[in-house]
Amino acid sequence: MIDETIDFSAEMEALTKDLVGIRSVNGTAGEREVAEFILRWLRSFPYFAAHSERAFAQEIPGDTLGRENVFAYVHGTKKAEGPRKTLVWHGHIDTVGTEDFGTLEPWANDPDKLLEKLLAEPDLPAAVRSDLATGDWMPGRGACDMKSGDAVFLVLLTYLSEHTDAFSGTIVLSLNCVEENEHTGILHGLDVLDELKEREGLDYLFAINNDYICPLYDGDPHRYLYTGAVGKLLPCVYIHGCETHVGQCFEGFDASVAAAEVVRRINYHTELCDGYRGEYSLPPSVLKLADLKPAYNVQTAQEAWTYFNYFVHAASVADILAGLKGIVKESMHEVASRIDTEAEAYARLARQPVAPPKFQPDVLSYEELVAAVREKRGAEALDEELAAMARKLRAKGIDLREISLAIVRHLVRELHPARPLAVLFFAAPYCPANTLRQEVAGEQKLYDQLESLVTSFGKETGEQYKILQFFPSLSDSSYLKIDDTPASVSTLYKNLPGGKTVSPVPTERIRSLSIPAVDFGCYGKDAHKWTERMYKPYTFGVLPKLILKAVEKFLN
Repeated sequence: MIDETIDFSAEMEALTKDLVGIRSVNGTAGEREVAEFILRWLRSFPYFAAHSERAFAQEIPGDTLGRENVFAYVHGTKKAEGPRKTLVWHGHIDTVGTEDFGTLEPWANDPDKLLEKLLAEPDLPAAVRSDLATGDWMPGRGACDMKSGDAVFLVLLTYLSEHTDAFSGTIVLSLNCVEENEHTGILHGLDVLDELKEREGLDYLFAINNDYICPLYDGDPHRYLYTGAVGKLLPCVYIHGCETHVGQCFEGFDASVAAAEVVRRINYHTELCDGYRGEYSLPPSVLKLADLKPAYNVQTAQEAWTYFNYFVHAASVADILAGLKGIVKESMHEVASRIDTEAEAYARLARQPVAPPKFQPDVLSYEELVAAVREKRGAEALDEELAAMARKLRAKGIDLREISLAIVRHLVRELHPARPLAVLFFAAPYCPANTLRQEVAGEQKLYDQLESLVTSFGKETGEQYKILQFFPSLSDSSYLKIDDTPASVSTLYKNLPGGKTVSPVPTERIRSLSIPAVDFGCYGKDAHKWTERMYKPYTFGVLPKLILKAVEKFLN
């Protein structure tokens, strides 16, 4: 039996401070530094000193920073027959930047000193001050998202490595880099999970993520367990207008005005929330809005573009594309109508003749744009030409979104449209949605087992647990299981300029592994804010016991 009465809190708190102390901001050498620290830490324990092959790093191929994932696994020795039933514990080791800390940035990675500085801040929000004054909360970049969750896993894994007779099967730890933007770490980490499955005879039951959980509203008393991860698409709209001098403003179709109208009709609109079994995603949020003028002049914008974070629970890419295309059409025609209306009003004001309606905009999906260019020039080699363009731009280190945009602009120039044109396409990253689908018998069984686990555990601890289907923040868990159909994925890549070169999601490997991903989570508030803080009594006191309960339930 696993001894669930052991208090790990002091060790977990100390390790969290060590991890937070390493500034592993996404896109910096600190990501490699924290991975090296973790590997050294693991190998300082007898089990991994004796089995060094069971704690190792995987370098990300071609990464200029030499970033690494860290893997470790422990085989239980309690008697069991058949394949080794396996739990995957996974998390990320990078963080977002620290610029938001302002004058407190020098202490952003020192929880103790930062606590002192925060409490001395006269303008610290009252709710933050109230929390920190108790001594139960740890501030610092990554304390909540999610180095405390990593520390919990690491301490528990080393404990179980000293008590292998207490469980059967295997626990695999996967700590990944590059989670905070492109998810490169987990995408390459799938290779290791696949290799371990074959070499060690593993049967993956499900994965536990320790990414942070938080209150969903003021006064929220719940601790959440998520049985999946929200999906994410990045729909983009490129607009090619008709330029003009501002002295003849009504003679043009300003692309930036059209892009702003698209944003107005999509951003925050809850009719675009995606629902599954009564649970809804957040609405789309605009992440970029810009014209493409290289410098100042008095010509209206001929080109503009915008893109959105679009959360997904269950909708197909085809349905999302069709819905957005309709909105873009409405936006383009609204701007054309507004130009006509205001031009007529100005003509009357200036006692000039009223001009007839001028613009009839077109809207194409990327797939339709490619077909139109192919029809115009009969280019059999168009696909390879575009793929080569994507590879060339990728080799230069161009932002992945900008690569997709460059391909669209290239095609539109070839098409040379006479009328205003909007092109709807997708760009990286693509995060597949997944959850325990209750219409699938095996997944319903796992859901019931998890529900039983947290119900009984909640009665023991007094915690109010609530199970939700989708972890609402983006997570590496998206790449362990995929619920999108092959047809939906096909539609996505037909409308994603640059394809797998810019969005190399190994969908078939994910579908083959199909590891249900459940988030238990450290508990905190204000992730990605300078007031980020983690609640120690739950994270170091309650969460470890819940994880050990899961080991006891599923690996015996």
